[in-house]
Amino acid sequence: MARAAGDRGTRALAVLGLSAFVVGTAEFAVVGVLDKMAKSLQVGSATAGLLVTAYALGVCLGGPLLTAATLRLPRRLLLCAALGAYAAANALTSVLTGFTAVFLVRAFGGAVHGLFVGVACATAASLVPAERKGRAVAVVFGGIAVANLLGVPLTTYVGHVLPWQHAFLAIAVLACAALLLVRAVVPPAGADDGPRSSPAKQFRHIARAPVLALLATAVLVFCGMFTAFTQLSGYLQEVVGVQGGAVSVYLLVFGAAGSVGTAVGGYFADRAAGPTVVVATAVLAAALTVLHQLGPRPVGAGICVALWGLAGFGLAPALQLRTIRRAGPGGDLAATLGASAGNAGIAAGAAVAGGVTATHGFSALPLAAAAICVLTLPLTWLSRHDAKPLAPERPEAVDLAAGHPATGRPVPRHPAPESPSSGFPAPTAPR
Repeated sequence: MARAAGDRGTRALAVLGLSAFVVGTAEFAVVGVLDKMAKSLQVGSATAGLLVTAYALGVCLGGPLLTAATLRLPRRLLLCAALGAYAAANALTSVLTGFTAVFLVRAFGGAVHGLFVGVACATAASLVPAERKGRAVAVVFGGIAVANLLGVPLTTYVGHVLPWQHAFLAIAVLACAALLLVRAVVPPAGADDGPRSSPAKQFRHIARAPVLALLATAVLVFCGMFTAFTQLSGYLQEVVGVQGGAVSVYLLVFGAAGSVGTAVGGYFADRAAGPTVVVATAVLAAALTVLHQLGPRPVGAGICVALWGLAGFGLAPALQLRTIRRAGPGGDLAATLGASAGNAGIAAGAAVAGGVTATHGFSALPLAAAAICVLTLPLTWLSRHDAKPLAPERPEAVDLAAGHPATGRPVPRHPAPESPSSGFPAPTAPR
């Protein structure tokens, strides 16, 4: 029976990863067809770029609000509803002809994205024993990473060979297929536990120094990454001397390294989540610093880009897992806020990149990005200790919100005491 339950959990994780791939593809698909959308919607390129901003704002603001409004609903129902809404949003994008309408639909799609990622991470963690939760969360982030590697280039190709609307229509069809798979494969007993804490109670668990420090870390580290990545194409051409189609090779290297980093990061998150975040942030800062020092050395720049993608995406599963754990009973809302914090960092990084290039040119981008990552290091160091030991696996160490991973039956809760002064869990006996 345990083996059968494990097989069901593996299939469910695969479906969650595939669904995350669909959602991640739609997030940046607009970038590849922005010029065609601008012409079709009769706006300038700069105005069309606001469609990216609309999505990011939807994730940052709408995602947590949508999660708070649906906290008491079963997780599998939320996953299906989110994918259905996502399919509708992309189908509408393919038929609307006015810029304002498309802008609003993109913002709604971003809000649904934030809801889905948070619920998918919480569901993935609930399907496995305590010592595998990091790898389970990494499956969700891995789907998004692979979307950047494969999904976005494919939709860009479709949007240029056919009318751009076909790319979003294809995403809508894939979202419907993902919905059916979630409904068929994700077990309700493994994903849901009935009613959960009210939004007010979950917010109280999140509004504590340990959780806020992790959310701030997500904002800063993604701001650092995307300060350089937003203008990476310009940097490679102007500073490194890479021209033409060779730029896409570097982007492919970055995406491939990010996909590997997500898987490796999930593995290390299960062993030492806190140190994983510290080490990955340090490697990220070092890679960006070396990239700045190398100048016009294409091979060295390629190595730095690979390390950058490996470390930057490698810390994501550990950071998300620790945010959920530190929030305790507020984990469902914290999972969405983690995704929102990352997107807030991406938006901030894009803004910083614009200011840096306007003032100091492309050559200063890696150094500015590295400086932001260095500023993040004290925060990662102070919050490096895990809230709970990962093993031995006892009922207290299992995600009880979803029931026992093998049987799906409810398990009594025995919350660990917390220090009234700091908000950190009380020390536990060493293994």
